[in-house]
Amino acid sequence: MASQVRSGPDTALVAAARNGDQRALDTLVADSLPLVYNIVGRALNGHTDVDDVVQETLIRVVRGLPGLRDLSAYRSWLVAIAVRQVRDHEQDRRSENHRTADLDTATEMPDPASDFAMVTILRLGLTDQRREVAEATRWLDNDDRALLALWWLEETGELGRADLAGALNLSPRHAAVRVQRMKEQVQTAHMVVRALQNAATCPELRSMTWDWDGIPTPLWRKRFSRHIRECPNCTPHTRGLIPLDRLLSGLPLIPIPVGFALLVQPPPIEVTTVAHALSPGGRAAVAAGAGVTTIAIATLVITQLMPAPPERPPAQAAPLTTSAAPVVSKSPRPSPSLDRVAASIPAKPVTAASSKKGVAVWNAPNVSQSLAKSQARWYYTWASHTNGITTPKDTQFIPMIRAAENVNSEALAQAKNAGPYLLSFNEPDLAAQANMTVEEALSHWPKLMKAGRILGSPGVAFGGDTPGSWLDRFMTGARARNYRVDFITLHWYGSDFRTQPAVSHLKSYLAAVYKRYGKPIWLTEYALIDFSNGTTYASDSQQAAFLTASTKMLATLPYVHRYAWFGLPAETGKPNSGLFREDGSATESGQAFQVAQ
Repeated sequence: MASQVRSGPDTALVAAARNGDQRALDTLVADSLPLVYNIVGRALNGHTDVDDVVQETLIRVVRGLPGLRDLSAYRSWLVAIAVRQVRDHEQDRRSENHRTADLDTATEMPDPASDFAMVTILRLGLTDQRREVAEATRWLDNDDRALLALWWLEETGELGRADLAGALNLSPRHAAVRVQRMKEQVQTAHMVVRALQNAATCPELRSMTWDWDGIPTPLWRKRFSRHIRECPNCTPHTRGLIPLDRLLSGLPLIPIPVGFALLVQPPPIEVTTVAHALSPGGRAAVAAGAGVTTIAIATLVITQLMPAPPERPPAQAAPLTTSAAPVVSKSPRPSPSLDRVAASIPAKPVTAASSKKGVAVWNAPNVSQSLAKSQARWYYTWASHTNGITTPKDTQFIPMIRAAENVNSEALAQAKNAGPYLLSFNEPDLAAQANMTVEEALSHWPKLMKAGRILGSPGVAFGGDTPGSWLDRFMTGARARNYRVDFITLHWYGSDFRTQPAVSHLKSYLAAVYKRYGKPIWLTEYALIDFSNGTTYASDSQQAAFLTASTKMLATLPYVHRYAWFGLPAETGKPNSGLFREDGSATESGQAFQVAQ
């Protein structure tokens, strides 16, 4: 039974916005943003294009508002626009994938930071069966996921059935049939999630998972469910599932991410500033500005579409809030070319390097300058702080709790402040590194879960794909305790210095680990170093050739979310795998890293 439906925006506010009042439009857009974000985010499961689709939806709302006749229908009209934009995006993406698909390219796997199922779990603090339902949404096809976005909001009280049916352009009766079918699929997926959590009790189900690539799909949902329904080992685990309606009732909307807050409360912008920002030079300045997103630029467009408010003393300039009363403007609405203004929005910037590309960094002469020149998008220092290293613009520092002695209040607070990601125990399977037993690591894990919103497994030195290894026992223990592990952290060093065999070995290892755990992977140390008889390094030219080939390979693996070369500093006159010498000049490997994607 759905919660009581929350009321939509007041018709007087909609009328004022439609008639050209700037403050009313700002308020209306601010009120609409959470609903649009939740529809688009869930329908696209946190795809990287969510912000673009939200932006386009809001621009279309502003464009179409003067033609809205039934003011009370604003909410249904808004939802219908969002659904159309999702469908258009999915159609465009399918066309692009069909055009560019090849054997080494797979559909992008969402990062834990954007995967909407994980976002739902983390931001709403879901536990038990509510968490399982959020995970079950990953198993739906695109059409059912878009319908789920609406039905979820119906169950949480944000939409009514008339809103849902209107958005789908269906009769209430037909919409009810579609919803019921989708609910059955979610219920089946919930059963699959529950059974897979207990796969250790069923040898046959565990055997099936070895042929599965770990990515939830409708096809594998059907395969697993057929087995589960007939299996005496699996069926008991699927009993006692609470009806979905009861699980979702009363949940709030997912909070808007920080990046979207610019639209809700933009900084004061003069009309001349907006005009300048939309000029070629101004657009370039805005696009290059720190922290400015496409959503912020949409704010400039919306501001440009509306007349300037009448001048008033500064003391009367009210800040934008979602509860501001509408002020009806008597000024006539201008009629600029909306297509021309909207077309001036800059495209999503093309970065010089993928967000995957990172580097392990320790203190050395000129290390901060070298990091800035490296084009790395992220780095870490085996510590919860930067260790005095200057973080370049457009580069992210990732904290780490390196060993048991670092599980203290100061380090945990530093890691939490640097979030949202957190790397954990460095090579606990080696005596010379963190040197921890599995039980010791698990005993500290609850504290790390509180410090890191997105938490990586301990970074093992080897054996990540081996049954009964340190990592395998840790992951088994974490599952038994219902501990959260959001991604797998690995190290890899190649002793075969030939480029193609080394790339092949690395790719096979990553694939085997992903097949075993089905979680995103961060490769936080890798290079060509042979530790079998002392320490032997590949030559700089061999490292460079391998670095170039391996980064191209890593770009094709959707489950590898980050990689970090070992490492940034190169000690002059000694064999190593470093990227920059002490004088700040790049090694051959460093030059290859700078241009790697």
